[in-house]
Amino acid sequence: MNPSKLRRFCCVTIATVLLLLLFTASSQATRRERIIDSWRPTHFNVAIELDDALTQLTKARTEITIVAMKDMLSLVDLDFGELPVDRVQVDGQTASFDRAPGRLNIPLQKPVAKGQRFVVAVEYHGKPEDGLILTRDKDGRPSATGDNWPDRVHHWIPCFDHPSAKATVTFTVTAPQRDLVVANGKLAQTKNDAASVSTWTYVESVPIPAYCMVVAVGQYAKSGPTTKAVTPLNYYVPLSDAKVAVQGFSAAAPSLRFFSETIAPYPYEKLALIVGATKFGGMENSSAIVFQGNLLGRRNSPRLSRAFQIDEALEQVVAHEIAHQWFGDSVTEATWADLWLSEGFATYFAGLVVEKYDGADAFHAYMKQAADTVLRSSRRRTVPIHDTETEKLLDLLNVNSYQKGAWVLHMLRMQLGDGAFFKGVRNYYEAHKNSTATTEDLRAELEKASGKNLKEFFARWIYGSGHPQYEVSWEAANAGGGNLNVTVRVTQRQAEAVFLDPFTIEVTTSGGKTRQTIQPTSKTTSVQFSLKDKPISISLDPDDTLLKEVVVKTQL
Repeated sequence: MNPSKLRRFCCVTIATVLLLLLFTASSQATRRERIIDSWRPTHFNVAIELDDALTQLTKARTEITIVAMKDMLSLVDLDFGELPVDRVQVDGQTASFDRAPGRLNIPLQKPVAKGQRFVVAVEYHGKPEDGLILTRDKDGRPSATGDNWPDRVHHWIPCFDHPSAKATVTFTVTAPQRDLVVANGKLAQTKNDAASVSTWTYVESVPIPAYCMVVAVGQYAKSGPTTKAVTPLNYYVPLSDAKVAVQGFSAAAPSLRFFSETIAPYPYEKLALIVGATKFGGMENSSAIVFQGNLLGRRNSPRLSRAFQIDEALEQVVAHEIAHQWFGDSVTEATWADLWLSEGFATYFAGLVVEKYDGADAFHAYMKQAADTVLRSSRRRTVPIHDTETEKLLDLLNVNSYQKGAWVLHMLRMQLGDGAFFKGVRNYYEAHKNSTATTEDLRAELEKASGKNLKEFFARWIYGSGHPQYEVSWEAANAGGGNLNVTVRVTQRQAEAVFLDPFTIEVTTSGGKTRQTIQPTSKTTSVQFSLKDKPISISLDPDDTLLKEVVVKTQL
């Protein structure tokens, strides 16, 4: 997800033990999340009928195939919003139910044994308060678009509204014949039911998070790329955007190809890029991405992608949402504290598209902008990337999840090398595709691929807060024979604990440049250079491999 409308929101052993103990202690009084401990959904069959003006659900029925996770299960507590319920059935038999705020509780007539499957069906109608956005597109035509993140899908689909409750889904949508209908998965059938309505059936055969289950209905102009993509790829845009859609989405097919080659084959049956209604810059719904209505409205930007000749921000948001198809959709964060595994990955892999197609300088500028965003934000508030305390889920759409998460991945790549880093990422994806993953799952795969212990790195950068603030000072002394001994001292001034990441010191003289790599063990580290000439400048981490602040003093 791209949060462009939410910008306010892209001694060692002892230290490690203390950090982990502090993290463990703090996580015991944390944000409460729904846990899959009683029942789990495995498949949704969602059938909805929309009125001619797309202002309400005239009829809706959701059938949920459920498996009991404990013995003698006696209650199914669905997340469900405010819509009137007409009937509830369990395995085809009418069942009783009661309502609570945000819940639909269904007592089971007979307790269900662990592992047993059964089907709960809910029939309802009305206009949802949220989740399914019934509005008009940029041309003033009626539209209906699912916009569920983070936990808004229950306003129109009864479900287990948590990213860990992944399931397959079939959508059957009856809408006016003038409209096109898009949903997750493969189009299985379209039929005209009467003179004015059609019914569309889409089948998503691999499990996806509930927040990614969407439909989009409207009078779209449909088009596609000029060259073949790795999966069926189509664009659905308001009629007034018909002429600019192909160029505007020109980064899509190359991004799909790059990710398929770098990570793994594309995980879904097709990909639809839809310009519709979302409160975000883009929403990564599995195989049916929705972008905000003004996405294609920018023309003749002074900052164009060299490769695609479109606005840089447009290139990046398209690549970001497509990267989510692997990270966030196929491999889904197990808890909200692991959100960076979705947003940080999508932010960094969008940067890798920039690196691949626009070059190293464009990538460096992309990462510098991300670093600047993190550093500005840190002056106001510092919390861990793995945030277990923030209560409002929308507040997790912040620089930690996006830009700092991307920088963590970049630093891991720089420290492990491309071979081990991308091998670890591919293994991580393969181990958790179509399922969920935690931060520790990622660490385990990167450690296997690299042979390195990353416990300290994860403790400081993900479970801890802050970033290194280096102060560099130096002095030169005559060593005889025309040589100078130059001592460079680096002190970390951040209030948080020491960062033990290795860094490079580069000294520039009239005769050239000299480098040394330092592995700090405390907040103060010194290194000596033997030089012929007095330093002209001294730089810490000249290749920008670390997220940091640096102040260089002239002399000690």
